[in-house]
Parts: sequence; C-alpha cells; structure tokens
Amino acid sequence: MRLVWALRSALFILWMAVTVVPWALMMLVLSIFVRGQALYWPTMRWLRMAVWGARVICGVRYRVHGMEHLPDAADSKASVVLAAKHQSTWETFAFPTLMPHPLAYVFKRELLFIPFFGWAMGRLDMIHIDRSKRAEAWSKVAAQGKRLASQGIWVIMFPEGTRTPRGSQGVYKNGASRLAIASGVPIVPIAASSAKCWPRKSFLLRPGVVDVSIGQPIDSTGRSADELMRDVESWIEAEMRRLDPEAYVGSAEVAAGPVSSSEHSA
Repeated sequence: MRLVWALRSALFILWMAVTVVPWALMMLVLSIFVRGQALYWPTMRWLRMAVWGARVICGVRYRVHGMEHLPDAADSKASVVLAAKHQSTWETFAFPTLMPHPLAYVFKRELLFIPFFGWAMGRLDMIHIDRSKRAEAWSKVAAQGKRLASQGIWVIMFPEGTRTPRGSQGVYKNGASRLAIASGVPIVPIAASSAKCWPRKSFLLRPGVVDVSIGQPIDSTGRSADELMRDVESWIEAEMRRLDPEAYVGSAEVAAGPVSSSEHSA
C-alpha cells in the first residue's frame, strides 16, 4: 500500500512541478500590468490545480463545514482575521481556493526565494516577515494588516506558527488576536484535519477526507489579545478532537462547541 501511495505522491509532485513553472511565469508577466484582485484570482488558479491534483491523483478529498459563519461574499469591505490550525501544506494551498474573498498570508520571507512559486507570491499583496526581527515583524504585520482589512482583504495566520504533527498541539501565539484587535475586526477560528492525508513535512499523501471546520466569528472589541487567543485555541482544539478523534486517543478530552450542519465536499 505504501508503494502505491509513494507512486501516486511522486506523480502528484511531478504534476505540481510541471504546472507551476508556466503558470508562475504567466503571473509574473501579468503582474507588470495589473495588481490587486486582477492578479490575485488568476494566481490562485494554480492552487486550484494543486488541490485538484491531490484529489484526482492521490485521493485527497475534502469537506467544509461552517461557510455560513464567514462574512457575506457580496460585502467586499467586510473583513476578518482567520486563525487556522496548521498541520500540512494542504491547507496553505486550499484555503485561498475555498474563501470567497482574497486572502493575505503572513509568512516567513524565505518562501519568496523558492523558484517560480515564491517569485509569484512576491507579486501578491501579502505580508512577508523576517522572523529574526520580532519587533519589526509585528510592526509590519500590524501596519499592513490594518491596511488590508480596510480594503476587505482577509488576513490569515497560523497561531501555532508552524505545522504540528497529527494529534498534537503547539503553542498558540497571540499575533492573530493582536491584529484582530488592532484592526477592529472579528477573528474566525478554523480547524482542519489535513495531516490525516498529507502529514507534516512529508510528500507521501494518503487517500482520505480532510475536514475543514469554520467557527463563528469571535468579536475582538474590548478583549485582551491573550484572552481572545485562548478562546480561539479552545475552539480549534476541541473541534480537532471532534473531526479527528482517533488522533487524540488517550489525550485529555475537550468538550466540542456547536457544529454547523452545512457542508461542502469535493
């Protein structure tokens, strides 16, 4: 079975490599003439190809619960900060294809040096930071995050900072909650069981279903950053145990919050 997974995964990696080069070059040329959403949505089509390839080649399907918790897609100025569980590369590819508004990732600037993929990312209106300069990094996140929020762009951050193994929990940092408070927008927690199919730091994909669950927006008004992030952490970790219970066998039980009945699958 692992041999089959390995062969399919190798084909998927080849698919990404073959498609990213011409697509990134086209986006670099396009970026000479347009910016903003006119560049963002065409660039995201490659991510759709990557998610499609994972599904067709490797059998990685997905379900989305709670889309109704997001602001109305017709309201171009409604903004939120998304705070998501981070287990694999899958959600970094999938989230921009799932959300009805443009997203701006906060990411380490080293990703800009990845040939083609990173070059195209660098032409988008996102927030790349130098993690070695913490104070300077936060100032950049705050300034650019507030600017993007005023334009209706949703900033997405991974509070744990890096990918965590399936069934584990990292330290939740309060950068996303600080940004939500500074921007005066709600924060939306998101749980995703992606490590079931695409494990951390691995390109050996396994067939299965990734569940993405979007929680209700949490008002940031009058909240402290630490208190707000504790609410985000509590919801995400409880929801992770509901979505992927076998990964948490033997761990402390956390009562899950209310779950939306809406679902999208692909």
